[in-house]
Amino acid sequence: MHNTAIKLEPAALDRPPMLTIRAARQGDLQQILDMIALHAECHGNTAKVSAVDLDRDLFGANPWITALVAEAGGRLIGYALLVPMYRAAEGMRGMELHQLFVRKDHRGHGIGRHLVSRAREHARIAGCGYLTVSAATGNFGAHRFYEQMNFRAGPVTGMRYVQALG
Repeated sequence: MHNTAIKLEPAALDRPPMLTIRAARQGDLQQILDMIALHAECHGNTAKVSAVDLDRDLFGANPWITALVAEAGGRLIGYALLVPMYRAAEGMRGMELHQLFVRKDHRGHGIGRHLVSRAREHARIAGCGYLTVSAATGNFGAHRFYEQMNFRAGPVTGMRYVQALG
């Protein structure tokens, strides 16, 4: 009788054995760019950000955004991008959770929740009184997720206008 070894591919990745949520470093740029492109694809868009742009905005002389990353096994598997905000009438600093992304094969293990919790902590340390996030009108999964994370839906108060400066 002949023995044959069969290698079975796992149906889905198991929960990462060790997850680290940390501030992004310059060596993370390419992996963050890759995930930004995947995030854009999820929304039917194409990412146009370059490594030069992201490097400038994360690590330049006047950083514009903050990136928190989820790392497991030496690979980035998610990120949260944060942008400062301000409510002038109240004199209150805030933070916009501009993007939250977890790679498809790692979703459902609480990584997004960990990223949001760390984003909340980062905003508090920065002296912010609020953290805000938005989700597309029809993205009901995101709506449920943010509501479970104790965000509450606010009223839409008007139109947002944009003017190109270049």
